[in-house]
Amino acid sequence: MIFPLEELVKFKGSIYEITVAASRRAFQLAKLKDSILDDHDGKDVSVAARQLFTGDVKYRIEQ
Repeated sequence: MIFPLEELVKFKGSIYEITVAASRRAFQLAKLKDSILDDHDGKDVSVAARQLFTGDVKYRIEQ
């Protein structure tokens, strides 16, 4: 799996927000040693970005 550039181009939200969300999600995946990483050669950032762009994982901004 590569980083989802086509979704990044179509993304209308804040790039900063999605970058922070992907970073935090990648950290979660790595810490939990999620089995999905085994299927994708351990590419946690790409998996996290794909999950966020496809809506499999939601994020929110806390005030």
